[in-house]
Amino acid sequence: MPHRLSIIVPVYNEVRTVVAVIDRLLTIELPVPREIVVVNDGSTDGTREILDQVPPRPGVLQVVHAPRNGGKGSAIRTGFARASGTVFAIQDADLELDPAQLARLVEPILDGRTKVVYGSRFLAGRPPAPWLSVLANQALTGVTNLLFGGRITDMETCYKIMAADVARGLGLEANRFDIEPEITAKLLLAGHAILELPVKFEPRSRAQGKKIGWRDGLHAVRVLVKHRLRS
Repeated sequence: MPHRLSIIVPVYNEVRTVVAVIDRLLTIELPVPREIVVVNDGSTDGTREILDQVPPRPGVLQVVHAPRNGGKGSAIRTGFARASGTVFAIQDADLELDPAQLARLVEPILDGRTKVVYGSRFLAGRPPAPWLSVLANQALTGVTNLLFGGRITDMETCYKIMAADVARGLGLEANRFDIEPEITAKLLLAGHAILELPVKFEPRSRAQGKKIGWRDGLHAVRVLVKHRLRS
């Protein structure tokens, strides 16, 4: 079966950047055909109206409007359910990560070296993010490695790319930002090796629309412990 990359784009109140992200995803060079699944998670800032103006691209671009805000996890699970490709990738709609990096990240899956690739923001050195954010990410990743025997450097990365059969087999349940630790915990519990490749990103501030906060970090720890105890 020929490979096809399904790119899931969860969107909540990203009226300033979502069209630019879609344009990039439509025009970047990729080694396989693409499918873009944009899931508008009940945005209230005009994102829906902007998305409704995007010209349709049957078979390439589909836009799904959730009736209400369910959270990033809910949007990702909706995207996974709608996707039809052989490889799934997650792309945030905030332009912190340049979609052009997907071409390199998907290659190890296409050539059969692995079934899971993470784009790590820390493999190329300290990222240009506030020290508190870096410390929080490193702490959450350390807890993940300790609980599940992993060796990753960036558990919270947006760029989680995996074979479609792996993604569908995870049985994801999380609705909000806890989708990140849930995916990683379930991948490691299932014995999947996570190959990390370095990525560059440009972090934004809360004033610019950053939504994840310290409470999400505490909840992530609880999610990790829950899945460790379940196993």
